[in-house]
Amino acid sequence: RRRQKKQFKRNKKEYEKLSDHIGFIPLVMISPADIEIIQGGSEERRKFMDMAISQFDKAYMHALIRYNNALQQRNATLKMDDNEIDFTLLELWEDQMAGEGELIFEKRQAFVKEFIPVFDEFYKRISLSNEKATFDYVSQLRENNFREALRQTRRRDIAVGHTTTGIHRDELEMLLDGFPIKKVGSQGQNKTYFVSMKLAQFHYLLKTGKRTPILLLDDIFDRLDAYRVEEIVKLVSSNEFGQIFISDTNRGSFDKILERINNSHHIYSVKDGEITVYA
Repeated sequence: RRRQKKQFKRNKKEYEKLSDHIGFIPLVMISPADIEIIQGGSEERRKFMDMAISQFDKAYMHALIRYNNALQQRNATLKMDDNEIDFTLLELWEDQMAGEGELIFEKRQAFVKEFIPVFDEFYKRISLSNEKATFDYVSQLRENNFREALRQTRRRDIAVGHTTTGIHRDELEMLLDGFPIKKVGSQGQNKTYFVSMKLAQFHYLLKTGKRTPILLLDDIFDRLDAYRVEEIVKLVSSNEFGQIFISDTNRGSFDKILERINNSHHIYSVKDGEITVYA
């Protein structure tokens, strides 16, 4: 059976492309799956940067789409038999990758530079420690002219059948006191790290965008010390964060925190598909 085309609409008008909706309602969601930003492969960290920047910078998002398309076309060309490769076409894709890639690199670099101090401040406030949380943005474009690098790696790329140079191989090294947190961090430190990243993302969107983002915290308090949980709730209860949604399975301890903070809130209990509303 043929799949039906998915339709995305706003005010009953269908989007030509789903990417047109990105950033219209800025959203930051924090969930246990975010541990993959730290523990997963480098593509997870690039995805974090790309989503954070794309929500407020359409030029970046479109450059990323064009870059990925050119990369896909170059890789397809590299996989051809040697006597079938069209080097004029290959150069065309390389020129497009170089132009878009340099813009992406510059915007990622600027984002990380501005993001780090805000992120570190959130980490210190939640952990109540002087641990230094930071990133190191690693890119081949720091040292090389991208267009020249693509030319120089052609033979190797033809041999392996894919592109070995470019911003699609960038890395965001995540450090705690100068060491990779994925190797030295406890569960609590890892969780504090990615929560701080997402709160810094919220702050960045608030500063750069036209709308206050929506913040969703989905069951993130498991295996966090009680004082860290309370610090997070205090932070997101400030006026800066506007409307937030929090889900948690430990009702008792969470109620006590809400009582101490004494902020306006509503509680919805979901059990066996039934929703009960509390004041």
